[in-house]
Amino acid sequence: MTQPHPPQGNDARGTAGTGEGATPSGERVAPSSQYRDIPQATVTRLANYLRVLGSLSEAGTLIVSSEELARAAGVGSAKLRKDLSFLGPNGVRGVGYDVLRLQTRIENALGLDRGHRVVLVGVGNLGRALACYPGFDRRGFTLAGLFDADPALVGETVGDLVVRGVDRLESDARELGATIGVVATPEDAAQSVCDLLVSSGVRSVLSFAPIELDVPEQVEVRRVDLAVEMQVLSFNSARNDELLRTAGGAHAAGVPSPRGPLGSAVSTPSPTRRSRTGKAGPLGSTVTRNGSVIAP
Repeated sequence: MTQPHPPQGNDARGTAGTGEGATPSGERVAPSSQYRDIPQATVTRLANYLRVLGSLSEAGTLIVSSEELARAAGVGSAKLRKDLSFLGPNGVRGVGYDVLRLQTRIENALGLDRGHRVVLVGVGNLGRALACYPGFDRRGFTLAGLFDADPALVGETVGDLVVRGVDRLESDARELGATIGVVATPEDAAQSVCDLLVSSGVRSVLSFAPIELDVPEQVEVRRVDLAVEMQVLSFNSARNDELLRTAGGAHAAGVPSPRGPLGSAVSTPSPTRRSRTGKAGPLGSTVTRNGSVIAP
């Protein structure tokens, strides 16, 4: 059950930086600190629910049922309700979830109510793609600075920003108030760049370098290894092919469908219709539509 409504602005979605916000009904949302014990797997799914809710809000949807939200997010409705229970009471039985209210709750739980300023180091092909990605700002992340070691790139405008020299990284990242650093450099430069980010006060690093970065205990590092992601896809593809061959062989051999306890046929899911919920990737995110780091 979805109900349309005229799109509403940021006034209905809380005040950034306060740790709490006002819902459309005027209710105050609790500070995000109360959500610190949410399991990591649930955090990943909450980010996906937020993406779906954003699409619903843009489409003018006011209320969404748990079944509809779960289906759009690619999870079971029971899992969705359990995940949302970490945020406290949300939906109304028989009615559903208020889209804007639930958006605000999840944003606070993910710390997005504070806003984040991001600096990106390495303006090669990957860095340029990330710099031009329009989804960051919509989700509470402001790209504040671009840096590169190549003198030929310094001074060039990429997107809305001018590329700065990496020799200015430590001082400029501090001046820009960066809270997240993205490392999109070659492997041999990644550790030194990470060290500069940490020295500037950055405590969260997203790395695309295929190496483990050595950081102090208080610094959080999430690593994206595209090769690993493709290996997981390869495994899932091989498994799907095997399921198809097995199903085809069973039908060709005239194997009867399994029967239920009362003699009724038991339906077997078709491998070609299954929605994949992949294994955890190196980022701690799932390797499917739930875990795309740069999902649209």
